[in-house]
Amino acid sequence: MEKTMDILKEKLKATGFKITPQRRAIIEVLIENENSHLSSEEIYDKVRANCPEIGLATVYRTMQLLDEINGISKLNLDDGCIRYEINIEGEENHHHHHLICKECGAIIEVKEDLLEAIEEKVENMYNFEIFDHDLKFYGKCENCQKKK
Repeated sequence: MEKTMDILKEKLKATGFKITPQRRAIIEVLIENENSHLSSEEIYDKVRANCPEIGLATVYRTMQLLDEINGISKLNLDDGCIRYEINIEGEENHHHHHLICKECGAIIEVKEDLLEAIEEKVENMYNFEIFDHDLKFYGKCENCQKKK
């Protein structure tokens, strides 16, 4: 957790921003919930537990700032809101993929990037330089499959 916090603090400092108590609280919530893919509103609800004076607008501005410095990735998981996850590797890092349960809404990360060969083929066939891709699989998670 401290390593991630230090990296994000350095990214902020390098772009002329300070780590305010509100930004620190937001980053701590992101780190503590790194596999949860929280929305701005969910981040706000969790931050208010330790920082009750924080406003939703501050959360929105901080998320925008963290996105601009490549400290987070935005995810659209087709549920009507933008979700976020820590991305300290920066732009060079391909996003991992997501499995989305259509019954309970669970989001499971697929950390392996299994599309490199397909990416290379598409680049060659269409003379197109690919920077990134986004892949989502929809189905039923293991728990929902057990329910009958």
